[in-house]
Amino acid sequence: MSFPNIPNVTPSFNLSRDDVVNLLLASIAFEELGLAHMINAEAEKVQGALGMLPGSNVPAARSFSEVLEANESANKTLKTILKTQMLLQFKLEDVIDIINQKIQVFENTATATGTFEGQTVSDSDSAFYHINVA
Repeated sequence: MSFPNIPNVTPSFNLSRDDVVNLLLASIAFEELGLAHMINAEAEKVQGALGMLPGSNVPAARSFSEVLEANESANKTLKTILKTQMLLQFKLEDVIDIINQKIQVFENTATATGTFEGQTVSDSDSAFYHINVA
């Protein structure tokens, strides 16, 4: 089975296995960097609510309930960040499995030819598959 075609779009990718692994690792690293910025922003939110953020002209929370509200908001965001980090850990483990696998790739081409009302039609398609090499 071949990939679906999008009319007038013919992308061509020629990536090696190492290129793909490097792109996957970079995607994990960039996502972790984004999460680190989010964690820092949540820390600053709590510091701001407590009036302890250096160089800030944002007024501190006026009541204990406002401090709790800022803390609850930060807590919800940090839970979401933690869930994302767990998924990234799974992704990293999968990439490590890919790195440790030794595989061999094969190409299989099937060609079909037929005749209909005196006209011969022929078509072929290629498929790639891999096997793990022990």
